[in-house]
Amino acid sequence: MELIYLPTIDVIGHTTFREPVQPKVFWVAKDGPITDAERLAEYSGRLCYLSFDNPAGRSTPEYITNILKQAHFSVIEHANITLLIQGISRSCSHELVRHRHCSFSQLSQRYCDESRAAFIVPPALIGTDLVEWTRNVEEAQKAYIRQVELLFQQYEHIEDKTHRRKVAREAARSLLPNATETKIVITGNLRTWRHLLELRTSEFADREIRRLAVMILEVIKQLAPTVFADFELYEPADGQTAARYTYKGA
Repeated sequence: MELIYLPTIDVIGHTTFREPVQPKVFWVAKDGPITDAERLAEYSGRLCYLSFDNPAGRSTPEYITNILKQAHFSVIEHANITLLIQGISRSCSHELVRHRHCSFSQLSQRYCDESRAAFIVPPALIGTDLVEWTRNVEEAQKAYIRQVELLFQQYEHIEDKTHRRKVAREAARSLLPNATETKIVITGNLRTWRHLLELRTSEFADREIRRLAVMILEVIKQLAPTVFADFELYEPADGQTAARYTYKGA
């Protein structure tokens, strides 16, 4: 049986910006790269006021910072980031999918065979004696395997074996613990990601989703550094990294 201690995150899609010929923004030079996501946000914001000539002479990071301070969050909705997340538990994914402005595509336990599924060690158990927890997880997986085999035989009148397996697995999955590993693709715009991270990087969030949220923050900051620059990591009393943020209302 495989145990997983940390999730993995991959950026598999993000918005690109194609500057139109007209109106053309007067971009102010700045040291370091300016990302497509933040160029798009600036362009969208400047359209509202036809300020493409950049009368204040702001760089893109300066413009985005000013937008966030004014809580003009709608302009950061135009840029999307898509992540592939693996190595999280079903209990963690149940919390993620509550964020209704995101789009989700998740591994199907009805279709996929979970007889060799991995299991996520809860952060609170890392460093402790896992013997009893591991035994319970193993027994649950064995019960799942037995139930699938039994139901597959009981439903032998279903000639389509693919459908018969789905019928067996949809019932047997009820025996699997919330620690069962899942994989999920999530797409959200920058405003949605800000809202998710404001809630889930909190020291009062569930520890597994907090750990995941901090990892997401570090990943997507590379695509929109100024949009997430106000998030500050810190160590609360429980010793697991959390984050504070400055700009409210996302």
